[in-house]
Amino acid sequence: MAMADITIRGAGAFGLSIAWACVQRGARVQVIDPYGAGAGSSGGLVGALAPHVPENWNPKKQFQLESLLMAEEFWGQVEDAGGVSPGYGRTGRLQPLNDDRAVALARQREITAAQLWQGEAQWKVCAAADFAPWCPPSATGLVVFDSLSGRMHPRRACAALVASLAVRGVSVTADAAEQGQVLHATGYAGLQELSQTLDRPVGNGVKGQAALLRYDAGATVPQLYADGLHLIPHTDGTLAIGSTSERDFDDPTSTDKQIEEVIRRATTAMPLLRDAAVLERWAGVRPRAKSRAPMLGSWPDRPGHFIANGGFKIGFGMAPKIAGVMADLMLEGVNAIPAGFSVSDNL
Repeated sequence: MAMADITIRGAGAFGLSIAWACVQRGARVQVIDPYGAGAGSSGGLVGALAPHVPENWNPKKQFQLESLLMAEEFWGQVEDAGGVSPGYGRTGRLQPLNDDRAVALARQREITAAQLWQGEAQWKVCAAADFAPWCPPSATGLVVFDSLSGRMHPRRACAALVASLAVRGVSVTADAAEQGQVLHATGYAGLQELSQTLDRPVGNGVKGQAALLRYDAGATVPQLYADGLHLIPHTDGTLAIGSTSERDFDDPTSTDKQIEEVIRRATTAMPLLRDAAVLERWAGVRPRAKSRAPMLGSWPDRPGHFIANGGFKIGFGMAPKIAGVMADLMLEGVNAIPAGFSVSDNL
């Protein structure tokens, strides 16, 4: 393959991952972001790489499955190249089952997971006591454990990608002249720009607030999902909890009483955390495409320009496979974008 020039605007999860995939294939790449790496929603706290439930299968769920299965190799290569850990671990996830209906549904999903996850991971109903003390209370004494979920530290993951790119001579610059094909991976601001350019809404932003606690649960324990919240133990002795989903907001980066309620709910769901100090409260706006799936492909009526946006809550989990798909498109002209993910699906 001939060397190619690629300009990537946006140094979040999608932009940096796609830059890494392109560099690995021999392309000349530059990354431009006036705010620096991980400055938007990719610089959050939580880092839950959690699958959709194994039922009502569709291309989005299949794509996510394949990406989550790629994650260990992808993040391992990034860490090996740059020497910075992204905090990745496929440690699984626990969810309490609080009534008989939830237990029956979970047992049905055991069957569908065995079929749909192709033997690569399990969804199992287990006794909560098997995971004590790191397990949220369950009214039935049962929990779901899935072995597909993973976790990483968003900021460390961005730093790891920056370090791996630096080894290949690629840095994140505040501004530069565009060269070659241009990828726009600019998050919430990019969705706003695209909506204005096309004179129709293609997506919006959903604000999320999260918190970081000083609590060392251990590097190998599962993440938790209880009372609608993710509780993610990180490898640095902290624990992230989140998040809110706010369609209406005035200040995209301010925290308020809603995060205090998140902290209260988390410590109620997991009493071990009640005395944990709050190290940080964070807020940011996550880009949500109109289709609710990531939006990938060519920018309409702008030859040589491409879009990778709409990661919303699953951007880091989707990033390994999206990086490969976008590198295929820009470098090889191969369109492997699945149904529901294209830019046209959002018009």
